[in-house]
Amino acid sequence: METVSEPVRFETKIAVVLRDDLQMWQRLNMTAFLVSGIGRKEPEVIGEPYADADGTEYLPMFRQPVLVFEANKEQLTTCHQRAVGRAVPLSVFTTDLFTTNNDRDNRAAVRAVRRDQLDLVGLAVHGPRNAVDKIVKGARMHP
Repeated sequence: METVSEPVRFETKIAVVLRDDLQMWQRLNMTAFLVSGIGRKEPEVIGEPYADADGTEYLPMFRQPVLVFEANKEQLTTCHQRAVGRAVPLSVFTTDLFTTNNDRDNRAAVRAVRRDQLDLVGLAVHGPRNAVDKIVKGARMHP
C-alpha cells in the first residue's frame, strides 16, 4: 500500500476544450474520445493498474487530472491555432464525427477538410503546464 507524504505536482497538463453549444451527451461522448489518444501518444501519463481489497484488478487511468473547459466556436478555433503553433500533441473532434460510427470514417472525415476549415467542436491537449495554460486562455472551466 502506498503512503501519502507530500502533494503531487505535475509538470504537464491534460486539458479538453468543448464548444459551449453542444448537448450534454455530445460533450460526454466527445470528451472520452478526445482523451483516448493521449495515453497512446504520451504513455507516461498513464498510472499503474488499480486493484481493490479483494484483489480484483482494474485498468490503469491517467495519473493526473484532466481539466475540462468550454468555449465558443471562435475561442475553440483560437485554442486549436495555439496548440498547432506550439506543436503540442492534440486531438480534435469535428461536427462531422457525430455522423460517423467508426474510426476509419472519423479519420476520413477529418482528412477531407483543410485545417483552417475544420468545424471544431472539441479538442484535447497534453503538454507543459505553461503551454497548455496559454492554449486554453479565454476558455472557462466547464460547469
